[in-house]
Amino acid sequence: MKGIIGKKIGMTSIFSPDGKQTACTIIEAGPNVVTQVKSKDTDGYSALQLAFGDKKEKHATKGDINHFAKAQTAPKRFVKEFRDYSLDKNLGETVTVDIFTEGEDVEVVGTSKGKGFQGVVKRHGFSGVGEQSHGQHDRQRAPGSVGGSSYPSRVFKGMRMAGRMGGDRVKVKGLKVVKIFPEKNYILVTGSVPGHNGSIVLIQK
Repeated sequence: MKGIIGKKIGMTSIFSPDGKQTACTIIEAGPNVVTQVKSKDTDGYSALQLAFGDKKEKHATKGDINHFAKAQTAPKRFVKEFRDYSLDKNLGETVTVDIFTEGEDVEVVGTSKGKGFQGVVKRHGFSGVGEQSHGQHDRQRAPGSVGGSSYPSRVFKGMRMAGRMGGDRVKVKGLKVVKIFPEKNYILVTGSVPGHNGSIVLIQK
């Protein structure tokens, strides 16, 4: 595995040489600092801990300050561990968008936008009644029957109902790296990625 922590900037579209328009998301990825290197000998598994986004020292705990001082870097806001990292990196080194190449397939992990309390049509894709004939009154978006009659006389667990929607950890697969701007630490991937503008995402392969 290889990956990097980034921040979603927004969406745009680019045109290919043959004139085809592609919607893509701009992500400010890195630079990430390697703040810990874990190995099977010391930790039982191999992983690379990356940190992104500066944080004021007055807002960091003494434990954080000492931890980041080992990597000779300032306290960071976001820390993520990538297991079985394919690139050989040492403590204090940086990871940039150069680890990816244009045309490469990647996965993006983020937290989806919270949508609050939603009904079954929006939350689960119910079609609703659809028309107002046959005496239907204000039932177009209602869930309909949810339980049995005298048997089992209850509603089964897992029944799709209205409730809070969004705010979940989402992984989008099959995205493609369209363009990389190393001087700005920008990476453009096809399609949309979860989360609002300014949210933290993980790009991995």
